[in-house]
Amino acid sequence: MEFAEVVRRRRMVRDYDPDRPVPPEVRERLLEHAIRAPSAGFSQGWAFVVLETAEERDSFWAATAGEGAPDAWLTRMRRAPLLILPLANKSAYLERYAEPDKGWTDRDEARWPVPYWDVDAGMASLLMLLTAVDEGLGACFFGVPVERLDAVRAAFGIPAEYRPVGCVSVGYPGTDDRRSPSLRRGRRGVDEVVHRGRW
Repeated sequence: MEFAEVVRRRRMVRDYDPDRPVPPEVRERLLEHAIRAPSAGFSQGWAFVVLETAEERDSFWAATAGEGAPDAWLTRMRRAPLLILPLANKSAYLERYAEPDKGWTDRDEARWPVPYWDVDAGMASLLMLLTAVDEGLGACFFGVPVERLDAVRAAFGIPAEYRPVGCVSVGYPGTDDRRSPSLRRGRRGVDEVVHRGRW
């Protein structure tokens, strides 16, 4: 598939065929492409928790959704045969930029205009989303509720220095995928968001 077509077809898929697992070679390509994402100072302060078995996925949904009957969104999302949790490690960036070639020996987080550790994990996630489209699969990036982060850490033994930045669900699209109502807002055009030369 041409790259422009991959970009055009990329969308958040929220329903999956539970009977079609992601082939292992595709799963590995998703991860191999993710680690090709740019990272500040080549810090590569990311990690990925891959959840494939029904037990692993059930543990994720229990940790993030808690008790109670799932709503329609959650029911459809739970069908995804593959979940990948991208994690960001801020300390890897602070340590990297304290090395001699960078020279910020104080490791002061205030030197960073934005949290590049999260930005880089997001770019890795986008490469997974695009790879899924290129492989004929659907995928969705969604957040983990802040009040559930500790439960996710505990469920999967995530070290304290790593923070989950979200989750990428992957699988073959199901028959009940529904577009987000937010799309009714319409996509803003280039002429609305680009300012050439200055604002």
